[in-house]
Amino acid sequence: MGECAKMAPAMRLAKGADAAALADLYRQLTGDERVKVLPARLDSLADGVRAQVLVCECDGELAGTAWLGFCEDAMYGEQPFAVLENVVVHASWRGRGLGTALLREAERRCLARGCSKIMLLSAAGREDAHRLFLRAGFRGDAKLGFVKYRRDMLARDSSST
Repeated sequence: MGECAKMAPAMRLAKGADAAALADLYRQLTGDERVKVLPARLDSLADGVRAQVLVCECDGELAGTAWLGFCEDAMYGEQPFAVLENVVVHASWRGRGLGTALLREAERRCLARGCSKIMLLSAAGREDAHRLFLRAGFRGDAKLGFVKYRRDMLARDSSST
């Protein structure tokens, strides 16, 4: 692996051709071999209006990614807020500042949109990632996140019939 940290990594929105590399990153994140990234889905998100799949390239290789969603809100006029998910750096590129660079890029894009906040969820056991998020200025004590997966919604639905 080359040295991407000496210069700013290339940041851009994902496109369909990135599907295989993104699937690899998401499998590293989740450990789930069923991950399926569709090129057409990435192309449909490429306008970046409501959501952005950011990618970080180093030496021509897709080294990291983050998903950034923009949510319309009614609380502060027309000011949106953002949700940041699926932040992952390829195992062979970790420890070189790419996660920080992805977080800064997401923050830059949120500021450009006038977002009131960025909310970030992370799996409870990802302690290294949590340290990164805290170093980047995210607070772990401001809110409490909750999640309900599709399988749980389906299980409740089938048990009530």
